[in-house]
Amino acid sequence: HVQLVESGGGSVQAGGSMKLSCAVSKNGAGSYCMGWFRQAPGKERGAVAAINIDGTASYADSVKGRFSISQDGARNTLFPQMNSLKPEDTAMYYCAAERGGYCEDDWNYWGQGTQVTVS
Repeated sequence: HVQLVESGGGSVQAGGSMKLSCAVSKNGAGSYCMGWFRQAPGKERGAVAAINIDGTASYADSVKGRFSISQDGARNTLFPQMNSLKPEDTAMYYCAAERGGYCEDDWNYWGQGTQVTVS
């Protein structure tokens, strides 16, 4: 079982930066792909970024060049870095984990989310 707890959300002006974090607690062995999603009011939840166990990352077109994702050495914390923020980045951001180490869009665990508001 995996528990995910997001933090670091808040309000920021357009053009600013924000660094989120996701604390990962795991019971037992196993490798996980980690991902970030977001959901704006009235819209469906969509993928923002994902990182495989080998460190390779992928990004949604809307955030390429502005967002980056990394993990600490022990893979206990995920760090999405968001730069050049736009009002359309306003959303609830969620951390997710998928068993197996390599992302195949079959997410098993979700955090509660953290709100990011860009004005």
